[in-house]
Amino acid sequence: MKTIYFILLISFAGLSAKAQSILLSKNATVSFFSSTVVEDIEGKSSTANSALDSKTGNIIFKVMNTSFQFKKKLMQEHFNENYMESATYPFSEFKGKIIDPVDFSKDGSYTVSVEGTLNIHGVTKICQSKLNLVIEKGIISAKSVFRIKIADYKIKVPSIVFKNIAESVEVRVSAVYQPKTI
Repeated sequence: MKTIYFILLISFAGLSAKAQSILLSKNATVSFFSSTVVEDIEGKSSTANSALDSKTGNIIFKVMNTSFQFKKKLMQEHFNENYMESATYPFSEFKGKIIDPVDFSKDGSYTVSVEGTLNIHGVTKICQSKLNLVIEKGIISAKSVFRIKIADYKIKVPSIVFKNIAESVEVRVSAVYQPKTI
């Protein structure tokens, strides 16, 4: 896990001279939901990492694919071995920027646009979404939903279970940020 924190910090190197503008979330949540007539599938990880630079608006989420948990153990096995190929592609990551202006020093709720790149299964695509920010007493919470097509990320679904997995999946991210401590 320390390696992931280091990678997140390196990603922001040169983006901001002051550490006070870097906020971290060590237990961010990333989940996905696939719904079909046959079956609903949901995977959730509460061990993702995220960093937010309040000066530049740069934001990153990174999650280990093997950290996703499922209601059925077999789903988790298939997810890692057959679909995500987690041994080859161990992480999924969003790197982006908040487009709309936000005063991170003022309490309030903000809905802003965020755009960047989403890397899943070794494929990087440009994406855009809305990000809901809540700032209260210096604590910043962020939530967003991305709708992705699994075929865009070259995730192959065997024909035998094609009806069980939706073509589009909803990916949800959320984080509560704390100032970086040195």
